[in-house]
Amino acid sequence: MGMLKEFKEFAMKGNLIDMAVAFVMGGAFGSVSKSFIDGVVMPPISMLTGGDMGSMKLVLKKGVDAVIGADGVETTAAVTEVAIKYGDFISATINFIIVAFVMFFGYKRN
Repeated sequence: MGMLKEFKEFAMKGNLIDMAVAFVMGGAFGSVSKSFIDGVVMPPISMLTGGDMGSMKLVLKKGVDAVIGADGVETTAAVTEVAIKYGDFISATINFIIVAFVMFFGYKRN
């Protein structure tokens, strides 16, 4: 019972509860920020770069569809595309910078 009591005291400390609230708020703000980035920030950037940021990628190996013979048997198996999706990475990086900036302001205010 001593260990359970120590755990309860640890779990009910103010700092731990504050940290849990911060994680929940950070997660919620992260989803709001992602929605803002995907819906408001990225469309103008995509227009400037000439395409959808989510579809920007460097194809290392092209994908090939399966080939089906006249008898209905697959003669050549499908090959999936191998690509570096740098557009998604840029979007995630912008999202991270915005979340980090807001968290920095929240930290500096306290």
